[in-house]
Amino acid sequence: MRLWLAGALLVAALAGCQSLAYYTQALGGHLKVLSRARPVSDWLADPATPAELKQRLQTARRIREFASVALKLPDNNSYLAYADIERAYVVWNVFAAPAFGVEPKRECFPFAGCVSYRGFYAEEDARRHAAKLQQAGYDVHIGGVPAYSSLGWSDDPLLSTFIRYPDSQLARLVFHELAHQVVYAKNDTAFNESFAVTVEEEGVRRWLEHEQRAGELAQFRAAQARKREFAQRVSAARERLARVYASGLSPEAMLEQKRGEWERLRLSYPGIPAEPNNAFLASVAVYTELVPAFEHLLAESGDLEAFYRRVKDLARDPDTREAYFTRAGYRRSS
Repeated sequence: MRLWLAGALLVAALAGCQSLAYYTQALGGHLKVLSRARPVSDWLADPATPAELKQRLQTARRIREFASVALKLPDNNSYLAYADIERAYVVWNVFAAPAFGVEPKRECFPFAGCVSYRGFYAEEDARRHAAKLQQAGYDVHIGGVPAYSSLGWSDDPLLSTFIRYPDSQLARLVFHELAHQVVYAKNDTAFNESFAVTVEEEGVRRWLEHEQRAGELAQFRAAQARKREFAQRVSAARERLARVYASGLSPEAMLEQKRGEWERLRLSYPGIPAEPNNAFLASVAVYTELVPAFEHLLAESGDLEAFYRRVKDLARDPDTREAYFTRAGYRRSS
């Protein structure tokens, strides 16, 4: 960990003052989160720990054990500690896309490669960055994030931002973040996130079945079906907008078409942003667009370990990966 931190700081320093400031907040923010973490066993043994928190930590401990034993996710010290970070989200991700384009703006970093967003540990920093992008003409979307993965560089703790989520959602987050430690493909956010979503959904289904909680399983499946329907509508809207943006229409005509697509979407989902926003659509797509492909691959593989091996093979070779998804007919974002 120390060597990685030193290397990242060196790269940032060579990249210039603005990059140094960004990496300093990122590394400092992560270290501050880790500094607040204590082993779950310590929290459970502490008489001052509220009974409700102890119950949540005990549930998280069962979920963590199931992840390693039944889902074959990494058996390490991640999610065996807990940190109260005293805020609603651990980071805020800023997504950007051209005003007349559907692909997210790529942000590139040492070690992690290029991703479809830029993360900040302070909401004010995220909003300042978003304002600069808006001034440059981008559509921008800011999303609060309750959990993230350091990809195995450190032992990621349970956080106060999600420990009180309902059991199925707590399990979903733990499984999702551990999945990132299994496979990570540089420069391919949609691949990484869609894989992790596939693992989380399969994992929650198996965990609720293991716990014999049929009612909660039915509720989880219903919630996932609603999310899937929303993702499909977003995908269809992005495809139509992509054709509009490539049509050669005037900016005024494209904006009218964009507003029309957005209004149709908002009629079904009033909670989405009021203004037409390509960045919001991209933020949904990178988490969902390849999930059907991974579900098909999981079914073909027969078991999780074989599935992980096949996904690792795809992650290693960008050309093989691209060819696989092209043959399968799935849309690809950055």
